[in-house]
This record gives sequence, structure tokens and C-alpha cells, in this order.
Amino acid sequence: MAGIEADLITPLIHSPPSDQSELILTVDDRPGFESLSDSCTSNGDDADNTLLASDNPFEFIGSGGFSVARPTTVDPFRNDTPNIDGVYEWFKILVCVPVAAIRLVLFGLCLMVGYLATKFSLQGWKDKQNPMPKWRCRVMWITRICTRCILFSFGYHWIKRKGRPASRETAPIVVSNHVSYIEPIFFFYELFPTIVASESHDSLPFVGTIIRAMQVIYVNRFSPSSRKQAVNEIKRKASCDTYPRVLLFPEGTTTNGRLIISFQLGAFIPGYPIQPVVVRYPHIHFDQSWGHISLGRLMFRMFTQFHNFMEVEYLPVISPSEYKKESAVHFAERTGHAIATALNVVQTSHSYADLMLLTRASQLKQQQWPPELSAINGSFLAIFLDISFSHARVLETKDENIGFDGYIENPSSYLVEMARVESSFHLSTLEAVDFLDTFLSMNPDPSGCVKIHDFLRVLRLKPCHLSEKIFGFIDVDKSGKVTFKQFLVGSAHVMKQPLFRRACELAFAECDTDGDSYISEQELGDSIGRAISDLNKDEWQLQIREVFSLFDTDKDGRISKDDFCTCLRRNPLLIALFSPSLHHKASPKPPGIWIQEEVLS
Repeated sequence: MAGIEADLITPLIHSPPSDQSELILTVDDRPGFESLSDSCTSNGDDADNTLLASDNPFEFIGSGGFSVARPTTVDPFRNDTPNIDGVYEWFKILVCVPVAAIRLVLFGLCLMVGYLATKFSLQGWKDKQNPMPKWRCRVMWITRICTRCILFSFGYHWIKRKGRPASRETAPIVVSNHVSYIEPIFFFYELFPTIVASESHDSLPFVGTIIRAMQVIYVNRFSPSSRKQAVNEIKRKASCDTYPRVLLFPEGTTTNGRLIISFQLGAFIPGYPIQPVVVRYPHIHFDQSWGHISLGRLMFRMFTQFHNFMEVEYLPVISPSEYKKESAVHFAERTGHAIATALNVVQTSHSYADLMLLTRASQLKQQQWPPELSAINGSFLAIFLDISFSHARVLETKDENIGFDGYIENPSSYLVEMARVESSFHLSTLEAVDFLDTFLSMNPDPSGCVKIHDFLRVLRLKPCHLSEKIFGFIDVDKSGKVTFKQFLVGSAHVMKQPLFRRACELAFAECDTDGDSYISEQELGDSIGRAISDLNKDEWQLQIREVFSLFDTDKDGRISKDDFCTCLRRNPLLIALFSPSLHHKASPKPPGIWIQEEVLS
């Protein structure tokens, strides 16, 4: 019996003796240490994901190293059926081709009638700062009925609804997930709301006329002043019951519907009650999401389906907390959680900026493909159907081209969850696109990785001890390759250091030995020569010449302070070249301490 009791309490699997310590989670709150995820390290291995301080060429500006979350394979913009596969799909298309022709005629007829009705309702209306008169709104019912017929032509013969729209007084703002160009058309018919759209939409045929009738709020998402003005307009129109309710797609672009991405805050800053709406597209053979698929192909597939399914669910109204002043961020998180729960999906930190990065990479890849394989150009129909703020991508970033999945063999390698990067490093979308251009010029392999020789080639660096340390700083997992996410986060980390800007100014002053506010090639060589002292004479001279050419952006044979700082903002890793000269001047003090004293003085 004693043996049996011993067997009951003895572990079934015995762990072999080991001197390795257990895996622990560490949170490093040192100044300058940035992490996009909790780093997993063990006592026996200090350099899995975090850079050792001794190998850090940016200690002099306060950097303590950084870590990067492991790459994710999640692609929120991927369409599951970009190609026509299977005998059933081909048979269905052949059968539906005559039906598609009829649907196309119906689409064009409804578009024209709706446009003429809208044109008539806007005739003579000049007071755009006040709500549209009721008789003009009644005329717009013709256009609304036309949009329902357009949905019918796309195969949405019936649309399943769950719940009901809250009254305008209860919820003046409506937000919805965004999967396709179909939702704006549906909400135009269902609610006739005020929308938010890109400024460039106003001058477009058909679209400009129709969205003006919706009392559109124009915005340029890349202009802080324009975004602020748009928020003020949202607040003004939401507070007035004589205006229609305001509709926004807070994700800022379409996803595949299998998850939701981070929310923009424009709908939540005003602090009014919001009704979330969930849109689903149940399917088996045809994914209706507007992801990695051209608009022309997506429309053709819709026209050649027997029926396309769509479900719309109106969720309970969500109000800001009455007990304490709730931030827009928390309000957006609660709303996002409600939508994600209703969809039974998760919310990621991807954003519209990730789509811009993926689109930019796709565009450059397309230039390497034969013309017959390039993406189908979007027509004015793309603009008409894109009456929401979310698809500014067609106008502002894609030159009306949407590449097919396949031009980038590993699209997820260029998705960096920009919402998290922006909040951590205050890096703008346009700055991220500039870093992407630099990375793509390094000729990444099909997996999206860059080796050291291409990395150094673009930064105009020769193989030496310092350049290898710079590459090692970015190569946090020590694989001999760097990904775009590592390059972006590493560059942003360096730029974010509080001493970076001051170091740039001091480096220029150190180089400008004659005080003429310009740096000559000789002065640059004298300054960075210590950093590359392990090169032979010929390589040393060539290195100086190439770095000078990189900094001399206007090619006038000299480097102004503006040229100097602009180049370092575009290539912040190059600030390491000036560490020895700053350290030499500050000796025996560490350069970081000397720069801090310069800032305080």
C-alpha cells in the first residue's frame, strides 16, 4: 500500500537534472529601452532578442537597446479567394455571364438616375453650413432607392438584419467594421448619414455630387490641422438633431472581416453615444472582402454569383462613462471590444498605415513584373463605390492600382502593426513609408529579409567594425538578416532618443571646423575618420566620398546644416559615425553625459 501511495504522488515524468535556469519574463524600464513585446530571456542566455550594451553603437545618445516582437503571419487585408478555383466556380461563372450583362446594365442605369436625382436636389442650394432642407432630402430618396437597386445588381437580393438602428437622438454617431465597398452603399440607402471623405473626392465625377448631398465632412488624413477640423465638424453635426447621424469606419480601410484592426479616434473624441454596427459576408466559394484583389476582378466575381450573402447587426448603444471623464482611447477600446465580440474575432494593432506600407511594397514589386501581369486599373467606379473615408487609399496611395496577392511572396513581412509603432515611437505614416523605400532599395529576398552587404550598400558603408555593430544592432535575433520591422523599429528607436536631435546639431558643429556653416569633404573625413580607422587608405577615402555624397542632398559640393540633419532623419543609424568624434571632444566623459550637459547648458 505504501508503494501505491508513493506512486500516486510521484511525478509520472521525471525532469532530468539540468543547470539551466527557468524561463523568466523581464520588463526593462531603463530609459531608452524600447520593446514592442515582453522579451523572453533566461539567465543563461542574455542575447536572444535584446541587444547587449557592449555591442550598442548608440549608447552615446542614451539608447539601451530594443527588442522586436516575433513576426506574425496574420494578414488582415488578405482576400481568401483572389483567383477562380474549382469546377463549380467556373461553371457558375459561365452560367451567370448573361445574367452579369443584365446586372451591369441595371447598375449603369441606376447610377445615372441616382446621379440626376442628386444633381436636381443640389440645384440652387448654397447654404452648405446648415442642414439640407427637407424637400431636398425627399428628392434624395430617389437616389437611395437607386443604391438599393445597385446592391441588387451586385447579387445582394436580400440582406439579413439583426437589431434596429437607434434613433438619431439616442446615438448621433454610427461606427461599423469595414470589409468591402458594399457597406457605404448599404448605409447610404439605410441611414442616409453624413460621412467623412477625402478632400480629393469632391472634384470627382458622380462621386463629388453624391457625397455633397450627404453633407460630407472632408479631411486630409495626413494633415493634423485637417483632422482636427474634421473632428470639430463631427462634433458640430452630431450635436445638432437636424443633421443626419454621422457614419464612420474607424478602421480607416477595409479588412478581410476575420479580424478588426486598430481604430482611429475621430468618432470617439466628441464624446457622444455611439451605435456600433457589425457587417458580415458569409461565404463558401467567394470571399467578398476588398483585400489583395483588384476592384475590377471583385466586381466581376460579384456580378457572376447566383446570390451574395450579407448580414447587418445593430449592436446596443455605447455611451461614454458618466462617472469619470473617459478618454477617447478607452472609449474606442470598449467599442472595438463590442464589435470584436459580436464578430467573434480579435482586434490587432494593424492600421491603415500597414496597408500603405504593403501597397507601396507591392507597387515597387509590380515594376519588376511583365505589364500583362500588372494589376487592373480602377475606373471611376472605384471612386464612386468608395464614398467612405476609408478608401482614400485608392486616391492617395495607389495610383488607382491594387496589386494581386503574389507580387509580394510574403506580404506579412511588411505588416508591422503600425498603430503600436506609432504610439511607441511617435513615428508618422509618411516617415514609415520613407523607411520602407530605403529598405526596399536594399533588395530584400523573397522572405522579406536583407543581408549585411545590401544593408551596408544602401547606407554607403564599407565593411568595418562599426558598420558591423550597426547591422548587429538591428539584427536583434542574430540571424545574419534583418526584416523590415527590425529596420523600422530600430531606426525609430534611435530617432526617439531624447539626445538624438542634439547629437545631430553637435555633430554638425564638430564637423564645421572653419565655422562657415558648411561641411566640406575634408572636414567630414576628419570628423568620421576615427569611426572607420580600421579601413585601409583606399577604402577609407572611398568611404568618405560615398558618405559625403549621401549627405550632400542638393549636390552643390558642400553640406549645409539642413542637408546634414535631413540626411540623419532619413538615415538615423548613421549618427553612429559621429560617436568617436563627440567622445573624443568630451573625453574623459562618456559622450552621452557630455551631450546631456550641452543640452542643459
